[in-house]
Amino acid sequence: MIELKNITKTFRVARRSAGIKEAFRSFFRREYEYIRALKNISFKIGGGEMVGYIGPNGAGKSSTIKIMSGILNPDSGECIINGRIPWKDRINHVGEIGVVFGQRSQLWWDVPVADSFELLKDIYRTPKDTYKNNLEELSEILDLSQIIRTPARQLSLGQRMRCELAASLLHSPKILFLDEPTIGLDAVSKLAVRNFIRKINREKNTTVILTTHDMQDIEAIADRILLIGKGEILLDGSFSDLKHRSKNKNIDETIAEMYREFKI
Repeated sequence: MIELKNITKTFRVARRSAGIKEAFRSFFRREYEYIRALKNISFKIGGGEMVGYIGPNGAGKSSTIKIMSGILNPDSGECIINGRIPWKDRINHVGEIGVVFGQRSQLWWDVPVADSFELLKDIYRTPKDTYKNNLEELSEILDLSQIIRTPARQLSLGQRMRCELAASLLHSPKILFLDEPTIGLDAVSKLAVRNFIRKINREKNTTVILTTHDMQDIEAIADRILLIGKGEILLDGSFSDLKHRSKNKNIDETIAEMYREFKI
């Protein structure tokens, strides 16, 4: 279902020193640094898999997700998802994926959540019956009935994340990309999100790719681990392999040791 072959991506970033003099000089002579975010990334993910995509900040996780969702174009390499190249066939591609970025919202800030859902229905051209059935199911599972008429800006972070998850699934996507979906959530909200993700995977065979620094999220959701560091895939295995490697240490300590081992 998902196949990446030798994907590379480089960003050009402007740099300058502090101070008014340096700021003025940058108007005439700007200095750039080239950062290679991804280096020949290759992996395959089958339908219905639950994959944890982990690594330190700046490792290339979000860049990979954005390429797979069609937001970014790689410099080179191949990415085939459901027989399509995401950035070349975006309209058809986005109709089969759902994306949740923990630090970005797809809800309109000043209108009730229900209005955002209606607009997303039109954007994705979701049939009325499908939309109605999905909304009823998601509202019940995620307990949205009391907040769906509230503007997004008045919701707590946990409430908003539940609405974000619902918004990403209203059009019945086959693949769900989750980039830090539980960031900042309390324990109760985290449990609700984890249970929901497992449920849609079990009942609808939705493929889930999860990036997070919370290893409890990974342990609760993912069956397979992809470890990325400095833009390269360093480990591809099951979560049980990772736990076996940890021996008597906790998972966070094991991951930290692996980062040191790979010098990332």
